[in-house]
Amino acid sequence: MNKIIIIGGATASGKTAFGVETAKMLDTSVISCDSMQIYKYMNIGTAKVSDEETQGVCHYMVDIANPQDEFSVGEYSIQAKKHIDSIIAQGKIPVIVGGTGLYIDSILYSFSFGGEKDEKLRRELEDQLEKFGKDYMYDKLKEIDIEDAKKIHPNNTKRVIRALEIYYSTGKNKSQMNNSEKTLLYKPCMVVLNPDREKLYERINKRVDIMFEKGLEEEVKSLLDMNVGFDKQSMQAIGYKEFKDYFEKKISKDELIEKIKQNSRNYAKRQLTWLKRYDFAKWFDPTTQNDECIEYIKDFCKGANNEI
Repeated sequence: MNKIIIIGGATASGKTAFGVETAKMLDTSVISCDSMQIYKYMNIGTAKVSDEETQGVCHYMVDIANPQDEFSVGEYSIQAKKHIDSIIAQGKIPVIVGGTGLYIDSILYSFSFGGEKDEKLRRELEDQLEKFGKDYMYDKLKEIDIEDAKKIHPNNTKRVIRALEIYYSTGKNKSQMNNSEKTLLYKPCMVVLNPDREKLYERINKRVDIMFEKGLEEEVKSLLDMNVGFDKQSMQAIGYKEFKDYFEKKISKDELIEKIKQNSRNYAKRQLTWLKRYDFAKWFDPTTQNDECIEYIKDFCKGANNEI
């Protein structure tokens, strides 16, 4: 089984820099595993890796989608695996860097993402939504898949319709598909960067302050000027969606900044909870165990056709 390296962790845990360090050490490339860095023109709020930060290391799956467009996990999986297999074909080990749990799953495992989109079925469901309302559609989802319905807010009609579309097009609900046996496609070396929680929160707060200094507000305004409204998938990202209330003068600038910091900290908790599901992952505090983490990766890479 071909080897891959996955560097996970919460937002602001130091994944980007450590990923570059690892890729340089192995003379290989990085594949971003971040659901928001895929979007063009969204650089500051996503803390997107800069040309300077890459240090010449090739990064894939960054700036591959327009912010006006939807981009599914299935689409990510197809494109990312092409890059992974291409790097492996060169006799190298890919380094996957990011904290989006579903994207990590889509690389590691072989399972269905609900088949191809059925435009006719999608239109029929959207017509039902317009005719009968969001509560009616949500009730339909609860009848079909109560577990998935619990994870979706009734107001999130896009996810409700997508879940219904999966069921009507495949005959299986999303929970059944997610609970099916998962088969690893690669042999992973997964490290999770896990700094002390207090230090992590300090880094998150400082990162948000730096984002505003770099011009986050202007970046959001430029996206709105490009007709990327707050209803778009890309604008649901933390650091962007919070601006809606600010621009509508419902909250002050200070409240906006604190809201982004709080949402970022909450997201970090969710990321770490997700990463605990991988029993093969090894956790390191990057502030005190950086060298140990590097040695762990080196040991993994040693072996037939993978000497470093």
